[in-house]
Amino acid sequence: MAGGRVDYPALVEDALRGVVRDVLARFARGEIGAPHHYYITFLTAYPGVVMPDYLRERYPNEITIVLQYQYWDLVVEEDRFSVTLSFNNVHERLTVPFRAIRIFADPSAEFGLSFDVKLPEAAPTVALPVRTAGEEGVRADAAAPSERAATAPEEEREPEAPGGSQGAEIVTLDRFRRKR
Repeated sequence: MAGGRVDYPALVEDALRGVVRDVLARFARGEIGAPHHYYITFLTAYPGVVMPDYLRERYPNEITIVLQYQYWDLVVEEDRFSVTLSFNNVHERLTVPFRAIRIFADPSAEFGLSFDVKLPEAAPTVALPVRTAGEEGVRADAAAPSERAATAPEEEREPEAPGGSQGAEIVTLDRFRRKR
């Protein structure tokens, strides 16, 4: 037997990432519905994060996405998830490794997880292939944008882009923190 030490905090974080993966997989299969919705904050520079360059330039450190109404094609895999979101009426595909997630919150259940995420030292950025229809993974049924209307309070909504539908909502998580 090796005489190494057990890194319990790392084991617990890995187990909690498994909770995030399982919840998102159930959400993608339609086993979880309203009122549940998810705020996910992740490091945009983490290796394996796939997102358009213009979003990475706008959010060089981290971004918070919301999986509630305006999302499509949620695919959950063992080590990452992919989803299509609307940013200023442009649909963009994002891929996020679970290890890139800093915060996962379900405000409807008053549940949240916070992870200690650090960028690996001198890790090269690797673009992962985006899965398409018919490939392995758990998929959520794509719904028309008209079926996914925004419900954030008016003061928290971003102004609508010209031509109609609102894009992805970027919010702070302060409204979910308990006041002491």
